Amino acid sequence: MGVEICVEGLTKSFGHQVIWQDVSLTLPAGEVSVMLGPSGTGKSVFLKTLVGLLKPDRGSITIQGRDITRLRERDLYEVRKLFGVLFQDGALFGSMNLYDNIAFPLREHTRKSESEIRRIVLEKMDMVGLLGAEGKLPGEISGGMRKRAGLARALVLDPEIILFDEPDSGLDPVRVAYLNQLIVDLNAQIDATFLIVTHDIASARQVPDNIGLLFRRELVMFGPREKLLASDEPVVRQFLNGRMQGPIGMAEEKDAAQVEQELAQIDEDGPAGAPAPRLLPGPGITRPPRWEAIARREAELHGAEVTSP
Repeated sequence: MGVEICVEGLTKSFGHQVIWQDVSLTLPAGEVSVMLGPSGTGKSVFLKTLVGLLKPDRGSITIQGRDITRLRERDLYEVRKLFGVLFQDGALFGSMNLYDNIAFPLREHTRKSESEIRRIVLEKMDMVGLLGAEGKLPGEISGGMRKRAGLARALVLDPEIILFDEPDSGLDPVRVAYLNQLIVDLNAQIDATFLIVTHDIASARQVPDNIGLLFRRELVMFGPREKLLASDEPVVRQFLNGRMQGPIGMAEEKDAAQVEQELAQIDEDGPAGAPAPRLLPGPGITRPPRWEAIARREAELHGAEVTSP
């Protein structure tokens, strides 16, 4: 079961440059959350801060009753065992085959026997659809397979929190669709807490339980997916509709008068977008009990009847 992450008043800067300030949100245990935002708004910095690789200027990150921003390195090392991370490019060791890449955390952080390691590695490779590719090197496989191998490695220590840093980058739309389904299926199976940083609007509409948006050094909104999709917040509407009109410019900042004129022209468009069909776990995968609560929540918002899966 995943664990809750409570972020309060988090601020991070590099020198005089403020990346984001006073960020407060709660990532619910076992749910999938997505963090959106224009390039350069500090989404990856946020992930690194959550796992303790970067220290914030102020604020707190509470996990299982402990504020990790104030832990000693030895204690922080133990908390990090709760995390699995999928990096943008998979971050695989090029000289190791997939089996050894995925086995690496087990060999480094546990005293398990090689037979036990083999059982776990093959189990995780099977979960991500890579069984049979154990002997291949990262340079011999596609970008999508490297992502899945990186995900298998993130899973081997059975983490309760998994962070995804732009998992769809460099993938074609078909592979993104397969990866999204894999993420939904894995969350239903292991019930860990997922946080995904992405630019892919289709993924943000279909995959998460919750959506957040960083812009102009602030967290504009964070909450249930259906509320952000129905939001009339200008920057949320602009980003989720992928259009030029709105507060986001090529260099992020726009003249206030220009923004006001553009928003007046598109007011009739309504909220961020029509309700998107939620991606469901694949056949044979049991949905966690929380899915029924989320379905009721979405149905109440849109005035629909709740149907049992």
